[in-house]
Amino acid sequence: MKELFLIAVGTALINNVVLSQFLGLCSFVGVSTSVKTAKGMGEAVIFVITLSSLIASLIYKFILMPLELTYLTTIVFILVIAALVQFVEMFLKKFMTGLYSALGVYLPLITTNCAVLGVAIINVQKDYNIVTSVVNGFFTAVGYTIAIIIMAGIREKIQYNDVPESFKGMPIVLLTSGLMAIAFFGFSGLI
Repeated sequence: MKELFLIAVGTALINNVVLSQFLGLCSFVGVSTSVKTAKGMGEAVIFVITLSSLIASLIYKFILMPLELTYLTTIVFILVIAALVQFVEMFLKKFMTGLYSALGVYLPLITTNCAVLGVAIINVQKDYNIVTSVVNGFFTAVGYTIAIIIMAGIREKIQYNDVPESFKGMPIVLLTSGLMAIAFFGFSGLI
């Protein structure tokens, strides 16, 4: 139980997938324009990463390893992730059309979000069991969600500030994310 707690805190705060591992930056920067869309993207990423961690671990442990097909790991994981993202996209299009429209092109980009694939591969590399893989996946996605919502809140406030012309747009976003990474570095003393 202690190991699961350490993994949860470690992946959500200390080794935040966006701010310390720099994975998933495309959607982090692209969707963090409003808190509402950031929250929706975070929920979609939580669903996809958690479920892909579970399914990828099951496939790896019960199919790829026994059949000695571990060289297919990356391809199989990408297929699992793509299928899950398609499911999320169909669900949002049917039941949450506003969020589906707001996420736009970034929703299908979850398929190529290196954070999702990175978690599945890290689970295999660290030889996590199925429960540990799911906990690692879930809290990695929670860390992503925390980071993107904070960034969205900051970006909403920045709109009303007098930002120098040379910093408007992407430069201020990248500077802000760098400062957030430094702030999250302060969590490194927790464990």
